[in-house]
Amino acid sequence: MIEIPRPPTAELIAHYEGLGYWGERTFGDILESRALQSPDREVIADEHRRITYGGLYGEVKRFAEFLRRKGVKKGDVVTLQLPNRIEFAVVFFSLELIGAVANKISADFRKTEVEYILRFSESKAYICAEEFKGFKFLDMVQELRPSLPALALVVCVDNVDRAGVESFAKVVDATPEIALENRVRMSALDVMRMCFTSGTTGNPKGVLHCFNTTLWTAGLFNRELAVTENEVMLGFLPVGLNWGYMNLVQTVIAGCRIVLVEKFSPKAILELIEKEKISYIATPPAAIVALLNTPELSIQGMASLRLMVTGGASAAVETIKDFQSRIPGAKLVELYGMLETGFHTITGLDQDPLKVNGTVGKCMPSMGLRIIDDEGKDVPYGEIGEIAAAGPAIHLGYLNNPQVNRESFTEDGWFRTGDLGQFVDQEGNLRISGRKKEIINRGGKKYFPREIEELLYEHPSLLQVAVVGKPDLRLGEKNCLCAVIKPGAQFTLEDAVEFLKGRVADYKLPEELVVFAELPMTPTGKIRRPALVALVS
Repeated sequence: MIEIPRPPTAELIAHYEGLGYWGERTFGDILESRALQSPDREVIADEHRRITYGGLYGEVKRFAEFLRRKGVKKGDVVTLQLPNRIEFAVVFFSLELIGAVANKISADFRKTEVEYILRFSESKAYICAEEFKGFKFLDMVQELRPSLPALALVVCVDNVDRAGVESFAKVVDATPEIALENRVRMSALDVMRMCFTSGTTGNPKGVLHCFNTTLWTAGLFNRELAVTENEVMLGFLPVGLNWGYMNLVQTVIAGCRIVLVEKFSPKAILELIEKEKISYIATPPAAIVALLNTPELSIQGMASLRLMVTGGASAAVETIKDFQSRIPGAKLVELYGMLETGFHTITGLDQDPLKVNGTVGKCMPSMGLRIIDDEGKDVPYGEIGEIAAAGPAIHLGYLNNPQVNRESFTEDGWFRTGDLGQFVDQEGNLRISGRKKEIINRGGKKYFPREIEELLYEHPSLLQVAVVGKPDLRLGEKNCLCAVIKPGAQFTLEDAVEFLKGRVADYKLPEELVVFAELPMTPTGKIRRPALVALVS
């Protein structure tokens, strides 16, 4: 069983329950209710098939029974590395019925990242697609299996015939639904999911959430953004990341439907919006810019769109103006949040995006937000400090990482986000000023540069390296490799990409190479990263 590193106190539980924020309901309760009330109502469509609430719940119960028969039990960790397909929902939601913990990881992760996460989480099972974006996941995991003694089961969601691999397509229909007496009843405070993110050590950190923290986040989305059963969501954000997953939870809570897309293509997205009558899209600003610059965009084709929600980076004024003129029937809102906190600020449906541009809005009801200094004290109003968060959506701590758990929370229990911000007006609108940590944020996908640097140090031509985020209008930051090359050696950007390709996620690959005679250093021998950013910008 996974122990909660920072269990909520009895007083905090009673407080949240008294306010109606937390309760005893789990996601399985909601899905079962939807399946009973509207069994024939469509819930998810992807590029391969469509499924109703009744059909989804049936597959969930059958796959839960399959996993149970394979020895997956309460407290076991099951890692999912899947593209945006219905099978992700089936697998993820099935785990509650046997008391297992879902560990979702990005489909972009490769050998180095996957091996670390599977070992650190002691995953009992690994679920993947055979291939996605030209990468062969089964080849990777089969190569890793000898070094992962805890990994007992590998399941591929495609129809495959391979030794040591179970095929979802072959077992889900051939297995009966799990019997009531074999189902596990999880508490709403049990750890039910984890997701790995990059931390200050350079290694991924396992963020832990329970049903209460998860359902409150999704419900908050729905309430503040007026999501109803008539909504049609478009899901091209990866389900392996927090926001993409949260869209699925929002869908079931509201009783609406979602259309999943595996790869973002502006033209294809515009066609889907018109065909499926999409009304709600969650997206980074870069995708908005891409859609607005697609010749096929028309007001008529976007007539169904009610709301576009953006986060990860602030939308430019020019983008907002273009959006309002090209898609006049839709509303654009911006928000701020992260895996550890759900989301806790938003510009709001009743605000003019241009008037609050450059901010991520005001703190949500039920959530707390402070701007603090290194000692955990509030800075004067309007000054820059670290953003600290509290509330019923905050995570339960990091898996097996006591030092980071101590460092990440103040003495009075506020979570240190590592982001710097300031209140810009008396209404409490928040502006993100930067990052206290050195994490690079490329188009909403974040990673710690040290993991790339350590791999690059293996290259025989490199003497010294640093990867920094170079400011970019479209992505927020792009990956810039700063390098000192050994005398007489040759090294190009293509060499760097070839050396790293297949070892790390593609979004972490260098996009620019700047060669230095020497890197700027502090007196104590540390690389001065802000100085590097200034030099390459």
